[in-house]
Amino acid sequence: MLAALFRRPWWVLIAFLILSAALATQARKFQIDASAETLLTEGNQLYLEAQQISRRYAPEEFVLVAYVPQQQALMSAASFAQIAALSKAYSELERVVAVRSILNVPLPSLAGGLQGEADPAAATVEQQGYTPAQVAGAIKGHPIYEDLLINQDQSAAAIQLVMRGSDELTELQNQLLELQLQAAADGRSDELADKIEAQKQRIAPLERELASKREAEIERIREIAREFEGDAKIYLGGAHVLGYELIQIVRKDLLLFSAIIFAVIGVLLMLLFRAWRWLIISLSCCTVSLLSTLGLFGALGFKATVISANFVAIQLILTLAIVIHLIVQYREYCAEQPGWDQHKLVLETVRRKLGPCFYAGITTSVGFASLLLTDIQPVISFGWMMVVAMICSIAVSLLLFPALLMLWAREPADVQPSSHALLGGVADLVDRRRATILLLSLVVLVAGALGSLRLDVENSFINYFHPSTRVHQELKFIDQQLGGSTPMDVLYTVPASQKKPDLALSADAVQTLQRIQAVMEQQPAMGKLLSVVNFTELARALNGDRPITEYELNALYFLLDEQLRDELVGSYFSEQHQQLRVSGRVIDSTEGLNRGQFLAEIRAGIAAQGVAPEQIRISGLMVLYQDLLQRLFKSQVLTLGVVFAALFIAFWAIFGSLRIALIALIPNLISSAVIFGVMGWLAIPLDFMTITIAAIAMGIAVDDTIHYVHRYLEQRENQDVQASIKASHQSVGLAMSYSTVIIAVGFSMLMFSDFVPSRIFGLLTGLAMISALLADLLLLPSLLSWTAREKTRSA
Repeated sequence: MLAALFRRPWWVLIAFLILSAALATQARKFQIDASAETLLTEGNQLYLEAQQISRRYAPEEFVLVAYVPQQQALMSAASFAQIAALSKAYSELERVVAVRSILNVPLPSLAGGLQGEADPAAATVEQQGYTPAQVAGAIKGHPIYEDLLINQDQSAAAIQLVMRGSDELTELQNQLLELQLQAAADGRSDELADKIEAQKQRIAPLERELASKREAEIERIREIAREFEGDAKIYLGGAHVLGYELIQIVRKDLLLFSAIIFAVIGVLLMLLFRAWRWLIISLSCCTVSLLSTLGLFGALGFKATVISANFVAIQLILTLAIVIHLIVQYREYCAEQPGWDQHKLVLETVRRKLGPCFYAGITTSVGFASLLLTDIQPVISFGWMMVVAMICSIAVSLLLFPALLMLWAREPADVQPSSHALLGGVADLVDRRRATILLLSLVVLVAGALGSLRLDVENSFINYFHPSTRVHQELKFIDQQLGGSTPMDVLYTVPASQKKPDLALSADAVQTLQRIQAVMEQQPAMGKLLSVVNFTELARALNGDRPITEYELNALYFLLDEQLRDELVGSYFSEQHQQLRVSGRVIDSTEGLNRGQFLAEIRAGIAAQGVAPEQIRISGLMVLYQDLLQRLFKSQVLTLGVVFAALFIAFWAIFGSLRIALIALIPNLISSAVIFGVMGWLAIPLDFMTITIAAIAMGIAVDDTIHYVHRYLEQRENQDVQASIKASHQSVGLAMSYSTVIIAVGFSMLMFSDFVPSRIFGLLTGLAMISALLADLLLLPSLLSWTAREKTRSA
């Protein structure tokens, strides 16, 4: 069948052309989704609770604009004029329903406080024309506005843009949340799963439309801000701004670095093989494989996230690794069989490499499939994406490569490259220094194991972005100057003993909330906190620093305009559910912040106040992110255990020998030990991207192991051990060396990414491939020769 197929290469090419064109139309459906939610698991109970709390207390969508004057003080007429001009420009945006700043929020202390005759709600700069000096005094130490609308040293002000949402989309999302909560509580039946999926399908087009509007809005907000750049520095903040910046980074990594890696591959191919045919054939296979994969991703509904942003580079490498083995085998036959015609050369090349490539594809898929065990939805999706990519790489490489090669004439037998001599020297080194190699490998394994014990999951989301990037500077500024950047909520359910029938809220409940908030304030990393307590503090200050009664607390309502009162008070107290909410923001850039310890200390501190655990619920992005990191750590251990077990079984099935299976597994253990050891010793934290390195490195590196062992066993049928090792080094060893060089150099290009996890990913993946190559060229043959000789002695 193969012989007939390769005699008609044009039919294969036409088939690929039609298939690629069809899949290219589906590739247009492929989307980038880099919102913070893509790092979370939808079915996770903590995620659902966070969504429920957000919709109940904080459904408001907003963008934060931080204004830092450069030519004059913030508390000056010139700065007030610029804030007013910015606010006016932003208020004209289509979805902006309110613009909140120090110019239009009530300052009731300037109206005489609780005892004044003027309407406190009208006590604003816009309505009363207060001077900057008056505002500075009234807002200093303000329990609500400080760290929310102005920083503590009064050098920066925040402008909040409140955005209009879609009533239709909100209603559909609320319905979806109810279905998901029901599935979490009662179990996910097929009927309920169908309803959830149908609801997602109804939501999807509305979310795409809203995402497009948000992107255009943020770009327009930045355009307006640029008009003031000469006089002020302006920073943007908010969840959707972060999502926008992440999308820009993912797009850049997908397009720019994919193009750079593509170019690097081309240059290296020309340097290594010095023939245009290999450049054209290799890049054609990579292009078709990538387009086919993108089309399948679009058809299957896969989306690119910050975790899978580098899939293009991985796809190119997967395809190229197979192609290089085919090229080296073809050229080896050209040198050995001068009488064969082109058809015979191509046919025998594919026949000889069909088994190893197929087996390598299976084991690579096993490596990627191990990501399905992580219980982290975006990582699971990435695992599926790479399994699909591997299938495309195998199909394209084993069918399109020979079809394209048939269009060229037979390549003449070239002089063997100088790298053959180098690989021959490595084979001799294995023979002369086998014991040393085994000892050094043991040292590396132990050092890696010890380093892996130092692995940590503590990380700062701000540090995911390079300090030179705009998003890093904006996140850090808001984090340090405006009360933190990572949201965290504490909900206190009022017990029956603190309820009063004639009051919505009792003094006892407020006092308990005060103690809870005091525990949170003791944490150095705790930023701005807002709750009903802040309003009682404001009321006390306006009452001449005299305590107010629970009845007087109601008077605070009338200090604010009706809309602001409903927004603020409704955000911190639910009379229907008898819950009080403390909304906090964690200062993510706090030096030495240990999130697990931070949350544990808050829980312990609240319990010490006599609050029962069932009355407290801690939620928000802080909790979700910490839960994600902890599950990453547990999943990594499970993933490694399962993938090594699966690889061992695969090796055993492929080679039919328990001894060979164990030997083939050891170099991959060494490679993983190197990666985790380096991460541990250099204090590189385990995060949502570095967790994938082990699976990717093993998935790619195990290909070399299979190719080497397969060739070694072939050679052993007619040669002794050392001759078999030398022949394997100069054949598949050459292909392994070429592919490793290209992979390492290609992935190293990611070090120029603005996304720090991508930089670490590129460098560690390159290191993993180099360590795997050394293990396969030095340790693997040492083990094969040692066990073979021991077997001979025992015989």
